[in-house]
Amino acid sequence: MAGEQKVRNGTRGLRPVRFPLAEHRNARISKDQYFMNIAIEVARRSTCTRRQIGAIVVSDVGEIKSTGYNGNPRGLPHCDEIGCIRDKLGIPSGTRLETCTAVHAEQNALIQAGTNARGSTLYSTIVPCPICARMILNAQVSRVVYIDDYSDLSGVELLRQGGVKLTRLDKKDFAGKLKK
Repeated sequence: MAGEQKVRNGTRGLRPVRFPLAEHRNARISKDQYFMNIAIEVARRSTCTRRQIGAIVVSDVGEIKSTGYNGNPRGLPHCDEIGCIRDKLGIPSGTRLETCTAVHAEQNALIQAGTNARGSTLYSTIVPCPICARMILNAQVSRVVYIDDYSDLSGVELLRQGGVKLTRLDKKDFAGKLKK
């Protein structure tokens, strides 16, 4: 038990002695904050020159099943090496997604998780786009936790219609960790 220590009690053996919890309290973060911090760290692997996005799939018992970050598919040159085609063509965020060859963080995490995504929570540093939302629905993810909005919020509506629980964390709690 928290704030408890065993001490010798004469001839009867050990007995617990309780100390006020305030003396031993740490700044323990919630599970959502814990897993989101990991997703933020995963985002640092991204090769996208516009946005670094991270995602993780966590089982209903708190086991990390997979991670994913945004970047080009295996075997293709990455945008941090060749430049961003969307920037070159002046395409605004959230439009003409088919022009970009990158795989989204949520997609990579779901691909890696396979059937382990069923009933899980997906943590993403950004709200899923409509394409990722459809994949999340088909993977039968039960909950999505995110920090930041995406320019196209129609994915949120799809997830709500599909019965996926959505939780938005306060961006201020992660401000020092998020890369612009």
